[in-house]
Amino acid sequence: MDKFLLSGNEAIARGAYEAGVKVASAYPGTPSTEIFENLPQYRDDLYSEWAPNEKVATEVAYGACLAGVRSLTAMKHVGVNVAADPLFTAAYNGVGGGFVMVSADDPSMHSSQNEQDNRHYARAAKIAMLEPSDSQECLDFTKAAYEISEQFDMPVMLRITTRVAHSKSLVHFSERQEPPVPEYRRNVRKNVCTPANAYLNHPKVEENLKKLEQWGCSSSLNRIEMAGTKVGVISASIAYEYAKEVFPKDTSFLKLGLTNPLPMDLIRDFAAKVETLYVIEELDPFMEEQIKAAGIACKGKELTGLLYEMNPQLLKERLFGVKDPSVDVGVAAVSRPPVLCPGCPHRGFFYTMSRHKDFVVAGDIGCYTLGAAPPLNAIDSVICMGGGFTVAMGMAKAFEMSGQTDKKVFGVLGDSTFFHSGMTGAAEIAYNQGNVIPVVLDNHITGMTGHQDNPGSGYTLQGEIADALKIEDILRAYGFKNVIIVDPQDLKAMEAAVQEALASPVRAAIIVRRPCLLIKRVKHELSLCKVDAAKCIGCKKCLGVGCPAIMVRDKKAVIDANQCVGCTVCAQVCPMGAIGKEA
Repeated sequence: MDKFLLSGNEAIARGAYEAGVKVASAYPGTPSTEIFENLPQYRDDLYSEWAPNEKVATEVAYGACLAGVRSLTAMKHVGVNVAADPLFTAAYNGVGGGFVMVSADDPSMHSSQNEQDNRHYARAAKIAMLEPSDSQECLDFTKAAYEISEQFDMPVMLRITTRVAHSKSLVHFSERQEPPVPEYRRNVRKNVCTPANAYLNHPKVEENLKKLEQWGCSSSLNRIEMAGTKVGVISASIAYEYAKEVFPKDTSFLKLGLTNPLPMDLIRDFAAKVETLYVIEELDPFMEEQIKAAGIACKGKELTGLLYEMNPQLLKERLFGVKDPSVDVGVAAVSRPPVLCPGCPHRGFFYTMSRHKDFVVAGDIGCYTLGAAPPLNAIDSVICMGGGFTVAMGMAKAFEMSGQTDKKVFGVLGDSTFFHSGMTGAAEIAYNQGNVIPVVLDNHITGMTGHQDNPGSGYTLQGEIADALKIEDILRAYGFKNVIIVDPQDLKAMEAAVQEALASPVRAAIIVRRPCLLIKRVKHELSLCKVDAAKCIGCKKCLGVGCPAIMVRDKKAVIDANQCVGCTVCAQVCPMGAIGKEA
């Protein structure tokens, strides 16, 4: 049988294909993005799309399941916060075709603003949850999730973590199996979530969870691996792989694939077979607390800790006090903090903001979050997607009510975030008359997660040409009568745009527009910048733009030709005219 080396995300995409999924909708977010980037290859059998946000994606996928087909949505862990509203009600209504949500959690916050453990979502929403530990299980569990969804009439959360999503292992494929699609029939009692219907549906939810728990006690998704009676370990997901590497060979394991609801009778049986029981899991004591509440003695978080992702070395040290020896390879690691790329269109905007100490800038989630980093230091807050506008609104109202009238407040987000959750913030500013300048940094792409298209880019996930929504038209429709569009690499124009917006007698907004240099379909004319050493006085003002291509050597500015893209922002801030374009 042929095997293929796939990441967990690639395997989930393959699993959705083999399971007969027909409709899939998601919003990109690391570490989940590659699932949907691998679906367009199956476009003949499966429709896939990028939705404006996770709530929309969940509703599209759930609507498809109500119409009788199997459907998929996927997002990073914080995206489930956005999608929670439809998810909780979908649990009460149940499904038509199977409905699966992938939650990609990010222990240690490699690319996230918090470390929430989304296993709690499955328990709170009262839905099934599966946790694969390698790529083959990602494929197999995806297919199993649809069977469970349809058998127990509930959504299923497939929870992965960064290591499962991005690690690669061997996977074998099967043929696609499409279940028959029944003729659609209206079912008001089941699918219309009035309070009366929800009241009647709740007992069904609890009953199905009990049935699922009993089913899980004999399911192959949960398996006992007996090797001895002294020590037993209960684990799931990537923590299982770590535990297998660390514990002695005579350790017995209960490897759980279905982790909500927990198969408590199976756990009791396993616990009775061993003298000492450990529960090994990343982040919160999700399983441990339930197991202890059931009266089963076990050890866990008091040894392994609550914070950050695990690895075999950490487990070995925390459980057994054994620290692996370090090896000095004679090379010192160089610290490279995150920084905006050379030629990034956001740099000119944030440099302009940094020149004004009376500006307060509420930022957002995206590449432009790096505007908070030195030397730009131009952002005051970053909370969540869309918060750039609404947090700015709250700050402006607070300054107004406390008499701090000297503050000039800007709300900043990107084009994809504008479509995700910024439009309602723009409506909030306009409707409640906020003293805020909303700024959309339009680089024509969803940059931070790897260049996915969005409603303003003109292309769909499947590569089809689409109508590109115009941000300026939307802002004008909301009542922003003065929408200023500016190229941020022209620093004089950028400053003039900011001052025009502040002085505008009518409500103003700014669109900072220049495409990301890394968009493959956009052709850029690049000619590098260079420093005339004779003119350079070593004032280091060029370092203030935060471009990684610029450095100082022997008290003179130097530009790395391997990184420079010729954007000229550094040249515009040089007081001596020492930087110019190469001939």
